[in-house]
Amino acid sequence: MHRHQELCARAVDPLEIAAGLEAEGFTDRTAARFRHRDVFALAEELYARVPRGAEPGPPPAPTAPRTDAWVLAALTPGAAAALTGIGLAVTHGPARLAVGATGALLLVGAVLFAVRRGPFRAPDGGTVPAAALWTLWLLAYAVGGDGLLTQVLSGGPDGPWDLTPGPLLGLALAVAPTAWCARLFADRARRRIADSRGLADFAAATRPLLLGTVALQLIALTGLLGLTGFSSGALALGALLLFARLLTVHGFPETATAALAAAGAAEALALASVLAARVPAPGFDVLATPVRALVDAYGPGAVPTLVCGAAALGLLAHATGALVRASAHTTP
Repeated sequence: MHRHQELCARAVDPLEIAAGLEAEGFTDRTAARFRHRDVFALAEELYARVPRGAEPGPPPAPTAPRTDAWVLAALTPGAAAALTGIGLAVTHGPARLAVGATGALLLVGAVLFAVRRGPFRAPDGGTVPAAALWTLWLLAYAVGGDGLLTQVLSGGPDGPWDLTPGPLLGLALAVAPTAWCARLFADRARRRIADSRGLADFAAATRPLLLGTVALQLIALTGLLGLTGFSSGALALGALLLFARLLTVHGFPETATAALAAAGAAEALALASVLAARVPAPGFDVLATPVRALVDAYGPGAVPTLVCGAAALGLLAHATGALVRASAHTTP
């Protein structure tokens, strides 16, 4: 008890103590050694035994949570992307280039605005700056990577390559339903803490909730991509960004950043390997063989599909263990 005096003293309820104990490695088996059936029962006794001075007054009357701010923030990326798409459709020449550049800046600002509010907001100090850079690279590749890879494989680039902004519009529009699903998961998980009588019980109840929420988000993303220009690479990228943000929000930013970096580096390596194969030296020509074989068989979109899909699956596997812990839900 003395080792956890500070945790118990600052806790606002036994659930916070239970989450803190779990984060420090306590399990229900550990609690049994202290003659308690589980960590939650141990937390209740610790909460009751730690002196807190004067008892707090009656809680204030509940008020309806203000959700309008984060809802509007979640809608801004889709609005910025849609307005940019309209501008690109009605302009030509230098004006079109200016609209595209302005729209890209607006979209970046809208995404930053959205992820700093509501269910996408990470705890203070809970982000890794490199994650933003890798995310920008992955989004840029989604727009122009396939066209660039096609030209590089054919001996180019010989000039401007084809851009596909449709998937980016779908990803931007998907921010709003994804934010709603993230809020749903966070709220339901915190309620499960109150209803659970052990860490294993909580994990067993939260894992289906996580998988169901992920399924809802991917269904929404698939539908929006179908309207704006579906590609398997964009779907894989959307899943990767979703899992990365969920892990960041719930206290695992390093894992999320590592997956984003791995996917971005793999896409860059695919381009670099084709260019390196042009070096007039023995053995360099084989560097492009894996990428060329993949593109010949499945098209240039196979590269982001494979890379982002593998990274997304890795994060999902990690999330099914990390996000079903009570300690991942101590921050509202």
